[in-house]
Amino acid sequence: MDFTPTEEQTAVRELAGQIFGDLSTPERLTAAGTGTDTELWKALCTAGLPAAVGETGLLALALALEEQGRTTAQVPFAATCAYGVLTVARHGTEEQRARLLPALYDGTAVATGVLLRSSVRASGGAGGAGGAGGVRASGGVPASGGVPASGWGRLTGTVPVVPWLRDATHVLVADEDRALWLVPVAEARVDPVETTAPWSAGRLVLDGAGGERLGGEGAYEDVLALSRIAFTALQAGVCAGSLARAVSHTTTREQFGRPLSANQGVLLRAADAHMDTEAIRVTAYEAAWRYDERLPCAEHALTAAWWASEAGARVVHSGQHLHGGIGADVDHPVHRHFLWGRQLDAHLGPGAQLLEELGDLLVGEDRA
Repeated sequence: MDFTPTEEQTAVRELAGQIFGDLSTPERLTAAGTGTDTELWKALCTAGLPAAVGETGLLALALALEEQGRTTAQVPFAATCAYGVLTVARHGTEEQRARLLPALYDGTAVATGVLLRSSVRASGGAGGAGGAGGVRASGGVPASGGVPASGWGRLTGTVPVVPWLRDATHVLVADEDRALWLVPVAEARVDPVETTAPWSAGRLVLDGAGGERLGGEGAYEDVLALSRIAFTALQAGVCAGSLARAVSHTTTREQFGRPLSANQGVLLRAADAHMDTEAIRVTAYEAAWRYDERLPCAEHALTAAWWASEAGARVVHSGQHLHGGIGADVDHPVHRHFLWGRQLDAHLGPGAQLLEELGDLLVGEDRA
């Protein structure tokens, strides 16, 4: 395997790094609160980053998400690309791709989703927009009758926490049979939910909401792996940003006439954090590369998610501790990395749970 980015993937990373570095400043992050930085989101879409991800694949998205994580940029880039752009590109019908992707590319449609920890039931639809209770496409045009009748239905149930839901136009959910449904947020009730990180999260309540089927057999497992890899890459960036701030602080802050970084305990803590960050990054790269190559990657996605959950928490704790007392200041930039790291830990799931799922997967393959 070769993780060396192509010219196109490198261009995506460099462009993302430039935009996030220039526009995602501490002052703008404070002003954004829990919502999206609309100017930054517009800049990303105008520059064509979502469209570039759709053309270059998951590894390019992983590289771009690292750059977002470094600055904890307040935009739904990970959610829109994972649950929207790449999911529709791979699993949507030709009609769905033509209808949904342009709006996802230009930012007028924002996607999010959660496939786990939800309770959603689906009932059959009658075809076309009418069978979905008036479901409309992102541009406000009724969904095309070219979608098969079985592709529309009504959904009932609750998803407790969905990231970026309050800023989204579409949400991807899975029913009890692991079928994927794309639901316009206007069809649902959204209750605000406060989370550790300011992700504009919400509780999704579906009561006969119209939705359209997306993908067929195997789509659930594919998108679950995709989303895990994407949010692992975001965690790699969050950890890298936290560590960079810690290194800068300990090399410039002096105690007893010498930099804090001269202390062996500080060096060892930073070295451990560096190794953990690299483990998150390399497992995310491997899983993303396998996904793009259409190789089996479920166990690799779980491995990456475990590193992001377990090691990610260690790294952001280290970043905060190495700042001493100011690390506990909620207005300090490193505290924001701590909040994002812990929220990504929760979003990906506890490490023990991920290991259990990985073990079940490996045992099942051995028995097969």
